[in-house]
Amino acid sequence: MRAVFDPNVLISAALSARGAPAELMRQWRLGEFELVVSPSLLADLERAFGYPKLARLTPPGDGDRLVAFLTAEAETAADPAQPLPIRSEDPGEDYLLALSLDRGAALVSGDKHLLAFADELPVYSPADFLGLLSQRDPE
Repeated sequence: MRAVFDPNVLISAALSARGAPAELMRQWRLGEFELVVSPSLLADLERAFGYPKLARLTPPGDGDRLVAFLTAEAETAADPAQPLPIRSEDPGEDYLLALSLDRGAALVSGDKHLLAFADELPVYSPADFLGLLSQRDPE
């Protein structure tokens, strides 16, 4: 199973060792699924760590370290070039839908604009994706 995490999920995991986002990162590290990233996702994440509000909440360099770790350990895919047949209410999030569809991965997000696609696409909240992982048969 593959997953694409919205940068908001990665940021939540970096901010707190508790909660579904942090547990998903632990599950990924244990090999329960493959995490897919792309240049756009990593750039978005890096940019978010530079926002003053987030910079106040994290030690200097945490964002850079997370981006470097993901670059080294996650499956890096090219940003899809094909336009999507569907569009989010927030066009800035469409790249996540495209990456998820292109790589055959579930999209994990806390963003209501993306979760709105849950009836059509494999889009999950962090808690729902964690529940999905717990229901799988051990391999």
